[in-house]
Amino acid sequence: MLIKLYEQNPNQKEIDRVVSVLQDGGLIIYPTDTVYAIGCDALNVRAVEEICKMKDINPAKSNLSIICYDLSNISEYAKVDNAIFKLMKKNLPGPFTFILNTTSSLPKIYKNKKTVGIRIPDNNIIRELVRNLGNPILTTSVKDEDEVVEYTTDPELIYEKYQDKVDIVIDGGFGGIEGSTVVDCTSDEPEIIRQGKGELIL
Repeated sequence: MLIKLYEQNPNQKEIDRVVSVLQDGGLIIYPTDTVYAIGCDALNVRAVEEICKMKDINPAKSNLSIICYDLSNISEYAKVDNAIFKLMKKNLPGPFTFILNTTSSLPKIYKNKKTVGIRIPDNNIIRELVRNLGNPILTTSVKDEDEVVEYTTDPELIYEKYQDKVDIVIDGGFGGIEGSTVVDCTSDEPEIIRQGKGELIL
């Protein structure tokens, strides 16, 4: 199913529709402030496993990332000290993934790697979905290195390609082609391990 949502004013009825699919363990594709991404309720292990299988991700070896609505409940899912919290506060919402050590409230699938990426995109559609769901949403980009740009930025082409693999594709307009800047916060000093769209404010 292809659903059109406008970032400035996402239709609540459509948001509710997507949330109910997420609550049932469904998979969705949605816009962020960087590229389009595939996600599910981050606490639904079966759905997370399905996405890992689809993207050929080994959760024991790869960082899984989740989208939160804001910073208020980050400490539920990741260990954050004051300095890192301040750094995140300066840069979020924005095109960053902060890699942090996980806490015990994330399902076991995340604990294999002991770290989790935290995203709070500057995009109203996905943040409203997270807020209404009440859980974070797992996020992994639609873009693969060898893909034609149109197929990863045009929601109608994304729908054509993924309609049999996901329950809903959200058309939130054309997506970007540059991923988020990834900041590893698991040691003493934060370190940029992938420079993407965002310029980190220290």
